[in-house]
Amino acid sequence: MTSSDGKTLLSKVPQVTLVFWLVKICATTVGETGGDAMSMSLSLGYAVSTLIFLGFFVVALAAQLTAKRYHAWIYWLVVVATTTVGTTTSDFLDRTAGLGYVKSTAVELAAVIGMLIIWRFATGKIAVDHITDRRNESFYWVTILISNTLGTALGDFTADDELGGLGLGFETGALIFVGLLALVVAAHFFTRIAPAVLFWAAYVLTRPLGATLGDTITKPVAQGGLDLDRFAATAAIAAAMVAILVVSHWRRRAALGEVPS
Repeated sequence: MTSSDGKTLLSKVPQVTLVFWLVKICATTVGETGGDAMSMSLSLGYAVSTLIFLGFFVVALAAQLTAKRYHAWIYWLVVVATTTVGTTTSDFLDRTAGLGYVKSTAVELAAVIGMLIIWRFATGKIAVDHITDRRNESFYWVTILISNTLGTALGDFTADDELGGLGLGFETGALIFVGLLALVVAAHFFTRIAPAVLFWAAYVLTRPLGATLGDTITKPVAQGGLDLDRFAATAAIAAAMVAILVVSHWRRRAALGEVPS
């Protein structure tokens, strides 16, 4: 086993691969449909739903922080928790608190940038896929929580025509964020922009992509959606997410010779 392999085993977060981004998009879409199911379908409201999901986040994060190494199921459970909290928190700030999409997006963008600056000065670097200590891990998860809240506001700002939104629609919004992600990928291969900067740019952009995809699936037809049941959509997307993780795990074990060919 090489030194780099040893570091991978000790890391508390997964390597950034295509599978990582596929699961991330599923997780953000689950966060959108699940958050809306709780706050809208069950009529609990944004504040109550945020408190419920925040409790879920705290429990999942505690399991992640106490784990000695990376466990896919715990890690992605925390990610889903941040997306659900981000969904209801963003909706609360936009609608209940009356900030609107523009102010909410600006505040949350400033918070993400501020957190990354603090992280950089506190630890000397911004970690991406090799985190082994509690300090970096804490910065990592706080940044993810804020970025998923920002992503929700950004997606709503692009798609909705209320609260200062651009009103481009969910499908158009999704296409815009796919295009922006393509630019980030191109920057990765053809520029010298720091990998950490590109990672967090992509991380933020996958959230509104998931949000617009989720809204496309569940919003009423009159609003440009397919009007599918939020709970059913959440279950189906979560199942796809689990399937990707299972297949990825099996293929990794097969590559290591741990399962029969």
